[in-house]
Amino acid sequence: MDRTRMERFEVKDSAEMEGARRATGVSAGGVAGEVPSPEVAEKAKRRQFSPEYKLRVLQQADEGRGEGQMGALLRREGLYSSHLTTWRRQRDTGALAGMRARKRGPKGHHEDPRVKQQAREIVRLQRRLQQAETIIDIQKKVAGILGIPLNAPDLDEND
Repeated sequence: MDRTRMERFEVKDSAEMEGARRATGVSAGGVAGEVPSPEVAEKAKRRQFSPEYKLRVLQQADEGRGEGQMGALLRREGLYSSHLTTWRRQRDTGALAGMRARKRGPKGHHEDPRVKQQAREIVRLQRRLQQAETIIDIQKKVAGILGIPLNAPDLDEND
């Protein structure tokens, strides 16, 4: 073999090969027969697909109905046919169009706007009540200083 043909068959460094296809028996390190690291990631992370990506893949799947095109699409994108089935169902129900990235977990507590309005009204009325009580206390003190007797209010049966 001449030198130019041999250069074509050289194994590229691991930075270039990451994510690329490799010949059988060639590990990510680039050396055939090398034992891969037995270390397992602490927690596997689920893949998340954006709604735009899902719609784009569905459009490609709907356009390519030829022989073997669906399988080629699934292999190229690293998907399963069940992904397409689920995404089509979401698209047909309209859930995919309105889907945006949402935070998981408990939803925030949404108050009724009437509750806020009533809370403001309560605060306003409490201030007025305190003002009225202050005025009544002053009137009692003035009546006591001037020697004016105060009649006790008549209690109605409704009170």
